[in-house]
Amino acid sequence: MSEPAPAVTHAFVLAAGLGKRMRPVTATVPKPLVEVAGKALLDHALDRAAEAGIDTAVVNVHYLADLIEGHLARRTEGPATLVSDERAALLETGGGIRKALPLLGERPFVVLNSDSFWLEGSSPNLRRLIAAWDARRMDALLLVAPTATSLGYEGAGDFVMDTDGRLERRGERELAPFIYAGVAILTPDLFAATPDGAFSLNLLFDRAIGAGRLFGMRLDGQWLHVGTPDAIRAAEERVRASARAP
Repeated sequence: MSEPAPAVTHAFVLAAGLGKRMRPVTATVPKPLVEVAGKALLDHALDRAAEAGIDTAVVNVHYLADLIEGHLARRTEGPATLVSDERAALLETGGGIRKALPLLGERPFVVLNSDSFWLEGSSPNLRRLIAAWDARRMDALLLVAPTATSLGYEGAGDFVMDTDGRLERRGERELAPFIYAGVAILTPDLFAATPDGAFSLNLLFDRAIGAGRLFGMRLDGQWLHVGTPDAIRAAEERVRASARAP
């Protein structure tokens, strides 16, 4: 008897942004190729995708696109990579994924911000996220991290989560216990009736909330927000401290 097909085999990695907050580092290096703990942020994302069983990753490019394409061509480990070219115009998170849907197939897929960086807990988070996916209940499943313990994050949080894992937006002037960690599983159907051109994934998250079909899974470990040059140093120190811990 043959084994069932994997629930998720494709990933989309968001790598087209300008990285303005990371300047001057990103004046000559695109943010996805900035190194943290001896490895480019993009490689951290792709290596975690490979570890979770993803066999194909689509990477979008815009700023310093040739450098990212060259880097991908030199990778020798999986997953196989395809490029979604946004040199002509930035399409934001939602528009970029919509453009790449023909490369992603008809089944649910993982989305990773190229700067999503975290220290793992007792089990790999991306594998946990894929295992938790339930198409009967969900249009989207987000990896969320505790607001209070995430390194380098000083905002008010994004979501509250009920005991079933269903997410709602935080209220105005309120603090929320969870932030979006830049990793999600989405269904292609979620992109039906979306606008042409640029739009944010937040449009789709809000639609899923309205249908009661946006869910979250709490990250096991610590999320590190790598958004500025100072944040690189802080993240690397946290990685070193984790390696020294018994």
